[in-house]
Amino acid sequence: MQARPWLGSYPPGVPADIDASRYASLVALMEESFSRYADRVAYSFMGRDLRYGEVDKLSRAFGACLQGLGLAKGDRVAVMMPNCPQYPIAVAGILRAGLILVNVNPLYTPRELEHQLKDSGAKAIVIMENFGVTLQQCIEATPIKHVVLASMGDRLGLLKGTLVNYVVRHVKKLVPAFSLPGALRFNHALEKGAARTLQPPAVGPDDVAVLQYTGGTTGVSKGAVLLHRNVIANVLQSEAWNEPVMQKVPAGEQPTSVCALPLYHIFAFTVGMMLTMRTGGKLILIPNPRDLAAVLKELSQHTFHSFPAVNTLFNGLANHPDFGTVNWKNLKVSVGGGMAVQGAVAKLWLEKTGCPICEGYGLSETSPSATCNPTTSTAYTGTIGVPLPSTWLTLLDDDGHEVPTGQPGEIAIKGPQVMAGYWQRPDETAKVMTPDGYFKSGDIGVADERGYFKIVDRKKDMILVSGFNVYPNEIEDVVAQIPGVLECAAVGIPDEKTGEAVKLVIVKKDPALTEAQVREFCRANLTGYKQPRVIEFRADLPKTPVGKILRRELRDNNRK
Repeated sequence: MQARPWLGSYPPGVPADIDASRYASLVALMEESFSRYADRVAYSFMGRDLRYGEVDKLSRAFGACLQGLGLAKGDRVAVMMPNCPQYPIAVAGILRAGLILVNVNPLYTPRELEHQLKDSGAKAIVIMENFGVTLQQCIEATPIKHVVLASMGDRLGLLKGTLVNYVVRHVKKLVPAFSLPGALRFNHALEKGAARTLQPPAVGPDDVAVLQYTGGTTGVSKGAVLLHRNVIANVLQSEAWNEPVMQKVPAGEQPTSVCALPLYHIFAFTVGMMLTMRTGGKLILIPNPRDLAAVLKELSQHTFHSFPAVNTLFNGLANHPDFGTVNWKNLKVSVGGGMAVQGAVAKLWLEKTGCPICEGYGLSETSPSATCNPTTSTAYTGTIGVPLPSTWLTLLDDDGHEVPTGQPGEIAIKGPQVMAGYWQRPDETAKVMTPDGYFKSGDIGVADERGYFKIVDRKKDMILVSGFNVYPNEIEDVVAQIPGVLECAAVGIPDEKTGEAVKLVIVKKDPALTEAQVREFCRANLTGYKQPRVIEFRADLPKTPVGKILRRELRDNNRK
């Protein structure tokens, strides 16, 4: 294995390597925290606290309920919920029962949800009632046998819970009418499980913990298979990385992190939920990060030390008139991930909070964190930082050979956090894994002699919207189903707010086709961030001599 020049850039006290064998499974990690921190607050949500001891008891009951439904070790359970206490309770219960978690984006359309449930083979789903209508429209075509239905107020106590549910259902009208006969209510599932005894199966480091779905070069979403040891490794890597600044949290003050990123996204799952659990911290759950006023109102009631976020959220908050109502003085680490952090945003955040944004980089396939800027940095570097402990990065040319320092190449990552492969897709796995165990990211980077990496381009045509991967093929496959479309191409264009946005270029078959018709079809079949921001009609598309559409040419026209 090559030398690691980046070790010279590590802050004092950060180890070159971590020992991922410290825990046999995520279950062992969680149960240690349940026992050690039983009286501490684990989650804060809408003014209500949930302690580690309660999460222990409730998740044990939830796992027992799932076993009572006939689910056995290795079965997949989908979870489709926003940030709320039911999510960590369900996840802990699923893992303790030896089952595999399938994280699902709650904003998916029926088409997207159907694909993921069929591909994963999920037998059960835990879903917030707000999205019940989406499941109703596709459940017949999926292997789902059991539905557990949560509502927003489930864990807020009788009075407050009833009020919150009334507002969500009848005032804000966020729960469209649906029919899911036989669905089990979340609180009822906990009651049923409490009457049973959880039978914990043997769960080891090489068992599958999570199927984390990510787009493919083919446009079909694939499940990155994350083993228990993959996520454990990334939790311990992240903990070691944050230690130089988190050790400055005053004695007796519980380390507290803000979870404004969605927990179904691997960044929040690992660096938010699992890392906070490992350190006995408190996690402030933000159900809707787009409501910036509500986010700031919630934060004004807490002391917090860690804030993982994406560039758009840092930017939106820093420019919000209520920003000053929050005490930012205790903030020790702001980690930027999911998308590139812009220099202007980093500068503003540092000015307003005194805490620099440490930009990191990772993918669903790497659980997710692979690199990060040192948490002791005081200035914006414009890089993705250096590889985390126990992580190797190299840059490869098209033939798979390493490129010299300073030359661009495809970023390839090796480490204990790298996935086992794609779920039931050996062909797709073979495309991204090298014979010596490196995962090829599809991102083009350059490295300097100190081992700092910078992303300069993308090998794939992927579009990155607010930290979410959008694959042109998927959009084109959907739009091509519109009868009036002859040809189409989707590309990413620069966007100040979201980093990139989707532009759709269409050649009409039917001259009467309108932009409004295209948008309506996209709304029905693509979740919000995948929908085109710009739609353009053209007489033809640029192509290679063999007829392949030149997306790069369409992209470059927007960057001039």
